[in-house]
Amino acid sequence: MIVYKKSKGEFLTDIEDFIIEDIVRENVHTKLHRKVGDSEYRSWQNSLLYMANILRSDKIPSDAGIAIEYNIPRTGNRIDFIVSGQDLAGTEHAVLVELKQWDNIQITTKDAMVRTRFKQGVSDELHPSYQAWSYSALLYGFNETVYTENIQLKPCAYLHNCKDISVITHPFYSEYIAKAPVFCKDDKIELREFIASFIKHGDKRDLILRIENGRIRPSKALADNINSMLKGNSEFVMIDAQKMVQEEALAIATGSRASAKNVLIVHGGPGTGKSVVAINLLAKLSKKGLFASYVTRNSAPRVVYESKLTGSMKKSEISNFFKGSGAFTDTKTNAYDVLIVDEAHRLNEKSGMFKNMGENQIKEIINSSKCAVFFLDEDQKVTMHDIGTDDEIRKWANFYNAEVTTMELTSQFRCGGSDGYLAWLDNTLQIRDTANTVLDNRDYDFRIFDDPNNLRDVIYEKNKERNKARLLAGICWKWLSKKDPSIMDITIPEHDFAMRWNLGTDGMLWIMNPESVSEVGCIHTSQGLEVDYVGVIIGPDLIVRDGVVITDAFKRASDDTATYGKKQMFKENPVKTKKLLDQIIKNTYRTLMSRGMKGCYIYCVDKETQQYFKQLLTSISLAGIKPSDLTASAILE
Repeated sequence: MIVYKKSKGEFLTDIEDFIIEDIVRENVHTKLHRKVGDSEYRSWQNSLLYMANILRSDKIPSDAGIAIEYNIPRTGNRIDFIVSGQDLAGTEHAVLVELKQWDNIQITTKDAMVRTRFKQGVSDELHPSYQAWSYSALLYGFNETVYTENIQLKPCAYLHNCKDISVITHPFYSEYIAKAPVFCKDDKIELREFIASFIKHGDKRDLILRIENGRIRPSKALADNINSMLKGNSEFVMIDAQKMVQEEALAIATGSRASAKNVLIVHGGPGTGKSVVAINLLAKLSKKGLFASYVTRNSAPRVVYESKLTGSMKKSEISNFFKGSGAFTDTKTNAYDVLIVDEAHRLNEKSGMFKNMGENQIKEIINSSKCAVFFLDEDQKVTMHDIGTDDEIRKWANFYNAEVTTMELTSQFRCGGSDGYLAWLDNTLQIRDTANTVLDNRDYDFRIFDDPNNLRDVIYEKNKERNKARLLAGICWKWLSKKDPSIMDITIPEHDFAMRWNLGTDGMLWIMNPESVSEVGCIHTSQGLEVDYVGVIIGPDLIVRDGVVITDAFKRASDDTATYGKKQMFKENPVKTKKLLDQIIKNTYRTLMSRGMKGCYIYCVDKETQQYFKQLLTSISLAGIKPSDLTASAILE
């Protein structure tokens, strides 16, 4: 969507008449249908004046094109400022400028992230060079006009208030600065020369309008790239039922139209290969030239699967295939051919950090696509805000007259190939009654530790094999180390045990960094992912008394976001709230204890709970199984 498009000469006139910010605000309101806050309005007042000073030079032709707040078609991404024209050879160029008013910037250890201060406080933000480059990558990868007509995009960033450039130009960010140079307060002449080196003649063929009208579909190069990443990658090999689901999904997706929308719901428990099918489906659809994205509410699966595809923890061209579930609040109807929603049980109603955006994520996803594929496991709903259910998806599918198809993935690849372990876990946590009252450890390495230090040490040893063993815990300890890394969060004094929650150093990639085995993850950084061996610390929010599993959400840490609002909900409807919180806590431990493909080891802070689990294991001998039949690793300490 074009918010503002004029020539350089007309833009400078609007600046001189002191009306530019009012024009942009009015156009954002009428074209994007959103209100403009005071801070955004002031940013236009300031930043556009700086850009006007850069452009006041005969080196940049007056008939060069200017676009402000260019909304990339069918996405929520907006480019702050574009200068378009031709070089000496007549090749068309568009210089993309990411504008920032930042003046206080700190380095982080996260890829492409810096830390800066706003009125509301300090926060982590994308490096401006990465932002500018990612927008060019999005256009190169998905806009047919750009990649077929040899349009050259030149991204850069301009921090017009920043004098201390030591952080923003730090070598840690050199990969992205090489792709999109960054200019600061004292680099006015350099930025002018950068633009002038590409824009020698004006925009003769209305380049910005042509990009606006360009067909949105993945380029062959990008589709080939993601498909080649899958080949030979054992992480994404499909078998049996997975292949069948993929082929049915492909048939449904390719047959979908704006007038014949489809919704596919794929049910599957832990380890049934939902994510493997989702990633393969993304690649296949892109190969067919369809505009598709992989969507999750939690960012951990997105960044981990992208990293596994690329073999790197760095951002890449395929990053634009991965979206958060809150990205569709303002998306046009049927903008995407297909949206593939993994971990659909984690979808929320409202979006945004403060839950103040949009109406309903399921509704918005179905509205935004001709075909929506939801991978669903209702037993993995783990927060009070999770709304992803079969009924809720069907409700909105019916609202949009979309045909609904349901499939199921039943083959169990996690937990030693045993559905029996999950059935035993459901029975043991008293989620549902099953016939699996005791656990046969011969196929799955399940252990109970009396000392959390021993649990940690075994996980350390297992991690040496393939970097696929991690410690997890219920959210019963505050994340104090987030502000002070010297603090130990999870402490069990009687065993002199102390560890930190994952520090966030690697963001959601902590589960892949070999050093992060010394940190403890939680439901938010592990759901949707898997390791070979998982060690789980069961906190005081789940205890057993006289054989009855009892949950208490008020034993969780006060900074636990999964149960925010429980006090008010208890006042309004205590019976319903208690039932909901009981389900959340049990589902949380079920999810944590099913992350390990080969084994799960646990420690319970409550001794009676510890004994409860032991009894369910030692009773194996009553079922006619001798202790000598068990593998050495399965024998209790």
